[in-house]
Amino acid sequence: MASELPYEQPLAELRGKIEELKKFGQDKGIDFSDEIGRLEERYARLAQEVYAELKVHEKIQIVKTPQRPTTIEYIQTIFTDFMELHGDRLFGDDLAIIGGLAKLNGVPVTVMGHQKGKDTKDNIARNFGMPHPEGFRKALRLMRQADKFRRPIITFIDVTGAYPGAAAEERGQSEAIARNLMEMSALGVPVICVVIGEGGSGGALALGVGNRVLMLEHAIYSVISPEGAASILFKDSAKAPQAAEAMKITAQDILQLKLIDEIVPEPPGGAHKNLEQQAATLKSSLWSHLQELQQLSSDELREDRYRKFRSFGAYRVPQRSLISAQSDPAKG
Repeated sequence: MASELPYEQPLAELRGKIEELKKFGQDKGIDFSDEIGRLEERYARLAQEVYAELKVHEKIQIVKTPQRPTTIEYIQTIFTDFMELHGDRLFGDDLAIIGGLAKLNGVPVTVMGHQKGKDTKDNIARNFGMPHPEGFRKALRLMRQADKFRRPIITFIDVTGAYPGAAAEERGQSEAIARNLMEMSALGVPVICVVIGEGGSGGALALGVGNRVLMLEHAIYSVISPEGAASILFKDSAKAPQAAEAMKITAQDILQLKLIDEIVPEPPGGAHKNLEQQAATLKSSLWSHLQELQQLSSDELREDRYRKFRSFGAYRVPQRSLISAQSDPAKG
């Protein structure tokens, strides 16, 4: 069972009372069904109140919980016939990126994503899900292969950021990310990207240039961590919750900014509460978008991706400049 987060303590206490009453009734042979029913109704109301208005830092707690499903868990639950492929054919095999061939409702696809560990040993082996350049190059190798054999691509994004160590820089971290951005934009097959947890900086963007970009309900997408932003803006990393509110990094914020296409709902309390339900919801969404994109030609897919990313952002012309241009036709 998933451990409770701090704001879930009232729910945990009430659930404990319900379980105690059930056990006492079974041991003593007493029927407490009415009392248990009332407590269950109270629990449902309290859960609705707790999860209805989560603050940004509480969503971050959900995203960072060790029990949150990782890429491999979604691959195993959503897809069939998964065959993992390894290595970038240049340096080595980065375990922070996992990918290979699979089928989605019988349709062959290439699937890949960031892979965090589930315990200390696994996290060390996978570098806490932070890829080196060879990880991004492995992902790109699989994308090129998918493009050659006309297989749709599905990526799962869950990374605090690309690994910032000296070894990664020596092997061309920035070039590897930039090349992924460039080549993903030119792929002639459908590309669907899903932010399942943390979408951190260039590490996320390197797998994030898709025709459709989705986010799970409690996922976050940001150029820097709230702690890093707080250190820069407020000179105090303890003000991370304040920075997180200002950064507009939640799925709801990102959708309002029109940077993603859909928010995929999570079970009450987060994806880690019910992996099967979350996987079924995500699978339905992926299948819907894939069917739509498969109707487009290679050129139409590229144009669709181009229009999508060209539409990001906005700028304002100062009013004084407008007045100046109107008063002087030569400047218009």
